[in-house]
Amino acid sequence: MTYRLLALNVDGTILNSQGRLVKETKEAIQYVKDKGVYITLVTNRHFLSAKKIARALKLPSAMLITHSGAFIGTSVDKPTYERRLSEEKTFNLVQLLENFDCHIRILHERYSIGNRVKLQNNIVAKTVLKTGEPLFYPLQFVDSLGDTLRDEPVTTPKIEVYFSSHQEKERAERTISTAVPDIEWFSYPHEERCYIVPKGTSKLAGIRFVANQLSIPLEEVVAIGNCYDDFDTIEQVGMGVAMGNSPADLKKVAKWVTRSNNENGVAYMVKELFRKQQRIGYSYNVDVTRLKK
Repeated sequence: MTYRLLALNVDGTILNSQGRLVKETKEAIQYVKDKGVYITLVTNRHFLSAKKIARALKLPSAMLITHSGAFIGTSVDKPTYERRLSEEKTFNLVQLLENFDCHIRILHERYSIGNRVKLQNNIVAKTVLKTGEPLFYPLQFVDSLGDTLRDEPVTTPKIEVYFSSHQEKERAERTISTAVPDIEWFSYPHEERCYIVPKGTSKLAGIRFVANQLSIPLEEVVAIGNCYDDFDTIEQVGMGVAMGNSPADLKKVAKWVTRSNNENGVAYMVKELFRKQQRIGYSYNVDVTRLKK
């Protein structure tokens, strides 16, 4: 089998546990790129953050699958594909969520707006509030998101929510899943967080879209991930790879389980897989103005 598309998750996959991109990973990705394979990032991060990582990997023109599949493109100004929660739906979701003990973040492709709350779980609070990206991705915290959206409505690809407890998260999910149609609610099983995206949005749907633009069948796609929302991707692409630091359920559906992100798992796996693959006779120089609609 000749694999023509490599889709890489970011956190916990190409980044180690300190959030760093190590030399071995960079070299391995360049090795695959030199084989003529198209490389994309598929991530829960916002576009500007993913773009920064893509530049570090020397992938300046790659279509990036961001916001959990809701925002795809080479540029923040002209996305190739986007699905957004409407102004009304965003407002309604926030109004409902503000009845629960949680921190809400509206993740626009250019900025984030969050409600100013103190969660009892200090670990969650630190996760929400720490950021190394304030210069190119502004963060704003307000006392009431509902009041803010009433004055300045926004559409968004994604909403992230951090709850004070697992019970509070389950209570919110029961309420919102019946009250608001046409959304996807993804809950991290062993964490107090979730995210909400438009119906039909997923990492796998994003990979399908990019593969279709490049006329690459899904069986010629390699995807490497480590998270619960990588499950469908790892199960359905031609070569689904789970990191060594992945949950056991993800490892069970993977065709290959590599080393952990602290043991150069991506570098080890891709060099082994692509070592015998001949260079593809052409490269994908994507003209976004001619992409299929």
